[in-house]
Amino acid sequence: MKRSLVIGSTVCDVMIYLDRLPSREGDAHLDHQLWSLGGCAFNVVNILHHLTGEYEFLSPLGQGVYGKYVQSELEKLGIKSRIQLEGNNGCCYCFIESDGERTFLSDHGVEYTFQSSWIDELVDETFSYIYVCGLEVEEPTGLELVQAVGRLQGQVIFAPGPRGLFIPQDRLLAIYDLHPILHVNEAEALSFSNESSVKEAAKSLFAQTGQLVIVTLGEKGALAYDGNWYHAPGYPAQIADTVGAGDSHVGAFLAARQSDLEIADALDFANRVSSQIVATKGVHLKKEQYSSLRQELRQIRQEKAPQ
Repeated sequence: MKRSLVIGSTVCDVMIYLDRLPSREGDAHLDHQLWSLGGCAFNVVNILHHLTGEYEFLSPLGQGVYGKYVQSELEKLGIKSRIQLEGNNGCCYCFIESDGERTFLSDHGVEYTFQSSWIDELVDETFSYIYVCGLEVEEPTGLELVQAVGRLQGQVIFAPGPRGLFIPQDRLLAIYDLHPILHVNEAEALSFSNESSVKEAAKSLFAQTGQLVIVTLGEKGALAYDGNWYHAPGYPAQIADTVGAGDSHVGAFLAARQSDLEIADALDFANRVSSQIVATKGVHLKKEQYSSLRQELRQIRQEKAPQ
């Protein structure tokens, strides 16, 4: 049975919608706000949960008002993590402007910590993929996380995120030594590689990891490189917000690969999923959307299966 291991945070996203963020010492009225379940790892596992159900989730769950909210919402979804901690969960304030772009202010709690003992009972298992996010690697326990992942069996997929350049160099080199698939957006690819074009950036990053590099390009779709080029066009969408679009793209790519889709088809499917995410406030699609995506995944698999 193919399944992925997803390691990382689940947080309360305080979603604040407004026309435009004010400048320093400015003032602005909100349109509305709401609480929503989020966090990079949760956004990935949320897609896996609804599309394939094949995953193991290691997400530290804490206490306090945000911790209680997170645990309650996970229970409603039927998503479980066995890591229960005494400290408080933090939250992420997500400011969503009228064009859908977002600005994050994060208050990190125990959800961004890691203990190597959490994976002790998993070292004899084999996973299709092991997801790691740059936010957790940046934290004080980040090196312990990377070293623990090195004990596991499975293809690592690493999403460094917009703060990837803040990761200490020794930790970045340590995770590159695990030959991870890199999942980055266009700006991240350029900044991590110091290249001026996306294709040169992908080739440079591949030279460092020796493994597939995926670059999302927003409405232009996504490309990937592993010595061969792959490209999948984007799908038009009326943008509500872009929160969780990249994470959901990772989750959809993993779901597709676990369903035996080839890289190009997996990219195309992930683009379709992320286009629906950006057309939605937050990262939670409707039940009928998940059902349609599951059916589409089965259909593609059947069409691509050897005759």
